[in-house]
Amino acid sequence: MPPALDISIPTTSTSTPSDTSSKPYTLYHVTLQLPIRAHTLQKRYTDFANLHAALEAQTGAAPPVALPAKSWLRRTVNNAALAEERRKGLQAYLKGIIEAEDARWRSSAAWRGFLNLPAGGSTLGANGVLSTTSAAKRPGSGSGGAGSGAADPNEWLDVHRDLKTQIQSARQLLKQREAATSALQQHSLGADAKASLVRAAAAIAQLEDGLRGLGEGKKLGEGEMRRRRDMVGAAKKEVEGLEGVLRSMASKSASSGGRAADGGGGAAAATEGDREGLWKGTANAKAGGRVLGGPLRETERTREQDNTGVLQVQKQIMQEQEEDVMELGKTVSRLKDMGIMMEEELTIQNQMLGITEGDVDRLQGKINVAKGRIKKIS
Repeated sequence: MPPALDISIPTTSTSTPSDTSSKPYTLYHVTLQLPIRAHTLQKRYTDFANLHAALEAQTGAAPPVALPAKSWLRRTVNNAALAEERRKGLQAYLKGIIEAEDARWRSSAAWRGFLNLPAGGSTLGANGVLSTTSAAKRPGSGSGGAGSGAADPNEWLDVHRDLKTQIQSARQLLKQREAATSALQQHSLGADAKASLVRAAAAIAQLEDGLRGLGEGKKLGEGEMRRRRDMVGAAKKEVEGLEGVLRSMASKSASSGGRAADGGGGAAAATEGDREGLWKGTANAKAGGRVLGGPLRETERTREQDNTGVLQVQKQIMQEQEEDVMELGKTVSRLKDMGIMMEEELTIQNQMLGITEGDVDRLQGKINVAKGRIKKIS
């Protein structure tokens, strides 16, 4: 399975502070390559040094790759060779944390803060797949209260996305197991699928705890709470269905293995129902109760495409949607600026009206004095 997250430092740049008393410094462009999009952060060497100190303090051990040493006599701003050497060293430092078997450094709060990752989300495991860092607490587990894992509505959605990733990973592994020809491959793929299903079950328990916390805190409306319960129920049935398919495959492997010992074939053959369950998410994956929408139909863009083409179309649509969201964000930002300007203008107009009102009062007083004097003359 391809890595879910790749990190690199492809380029550097020099930043000149607006404050004349500060010296220019080198910025390292840290690029996070996600499955669909890429995100770039700009960090100074000081940020890496602070990260290193925080990782050692939080984990009690130094990261697997040493941080490039600071040079007291040379500066990277006017030394291209030194800047390139330090860029490679910092890139190796980050990759060492990502690729390490021990996940404690990339699971720490300092690492997530450095990369601007959401708390309780997912990071890259040593095997190149996403792994949830928050411990999923089941009801009555003895540690933490209800909803302690996903008590925030946005964090709950992050955990649900991780759950869908684990379910999809388990389904793909089961497809590969069904097509495998050797018993060793079948066993390895079945074990990986079982691990994904176990992580999915832990995420379901975390989501259920989070729903209880959200319900007690009244953070979401009844309609949204009902929708999220339906999402958890559908995922739970899907996981149960995949576990049933895995058990069926394992039992057939065992029975076919017995027949192989008696002279029969040794390959575990899956039934047509198993294949259909893998492609459709099993018959139990359909959520009960109210279902929003229906099955998706073929369109002109997808009718003539294979699986790879459909995936490319989906990525293109998601890119277009992301661009639309960015344009919408710019429009909202402009509207916000216009609202602020209107508020400032209204404040100035109110002040001018107050001044005018004071002038009118003074003029009215003078008119009253003049009327009094006219009455005395007449």
